[in-house]
Amino acid sequence: MKTPRWILAAAALAVTGLSLRAELINGIKAVVHDSVVTHDEVNVAAARELEYLQRRARENPENLRAKVSEVLSNNLEQLVERQLILRDFAQAGYNSNLVASLVDEAVQERIREEFNGDRATFTKTLQARGITLEKFRQGLRDNMISSILRSKNVSQEVVVSPHKIEKFYLENSDKYKVEDEVKLRMIVLNKGGSTDAASARKLAEEILAKLKEGASFAEMASVYSQGSRRSEGGAWDWVGKTVLRKELADVAFKLKAGERSEVIDLPDACYLMLVEDTRPAHVRPLSEIRDEIERNLLIKERARLQQRYIHKLRTKTFVRYF
Repeated sequence: MKTPRWILAAAALAVTGLSLRAELINGIKAVVHDSVVTHDEVNVAAARELEYLQRRARENPENLRAKVSEVLSNNLEQLVERQLILRDFAQAGYNSNLVASLVDEAVQERIREEFNGDRATFTKTLQARGITLEKFRQGLRDNMISSILRSKNVSQEVVVSPHKIEKFYLENSDKYKVEDEVKLRMIVLNKGGSTDAASARKLAEEILAKLKEGASFAEMASVYSQGSRRSEGGAWDWVGKTVLRKELADVAFKLKAGERSEVIDLPDACYLMLVEDTRPAHVRPLSEIRDEIERNLLIKERARLQQRYIHKLRTKTFVRYF
């Protein structure tokens, strides 16, 4: 039988030295109007995060207590917000039958996709997890209602105008500065032992001679390079100095567009580089990052509207924490 998630959560807490007395496991953490949020509900909701913290405890034990507290607090707030939304749903007189129908469809889809239509196996799996079918359906229902009302009160209201995008771009242009860049191709000949090192150097010199005779750098890279970009003819996209190791960057950024390096003999490999183009430091144009800025502003705006919606619900609902 699979270990109940609240037990795993409690185990994670035990690592910090926090005592979880048995009588508090199902104690009340918050009251939202006439609904309660219990210790058990918070622990179950936070179980996966707590399991992760438990696995990382040996790596960073000094921060574990604070992290556990933060995770539990965040999950408590999420459960409180869900209760606020469920109350809003009940008060607004939405169609409960429609939600029930959607829950039925979701349950049938889960059984069909994950259990090959075997309802008995599905029910036994829930039982092994300590969950009744009714409890499972209730969780689906609550999540659906929360999703529907969040969408209704938040997502549909979000609009980011071109003016806001342009204003953000002008006020945050420093974020979009790009250093000097080169577009290059590279041939990499790895070294192994001392013999391999000599062989790599010899092969690099032979390749360089062919390049000087007019051979295609891309073709030579496709045939001889042992680098990760061999199949692309050794091609790299635009890169800055910080992308390349220093020894290679020092050479690449002294070359002009169309120039090729000599053999660069380093302890691990021999390298040949062709700089196809150069681009001086600049600020990325708005046309290039408009979609990126719009996505970020949409996320921020949805978060703001979400906070506004929850704040409105809090102002008209009794909420108490314990």
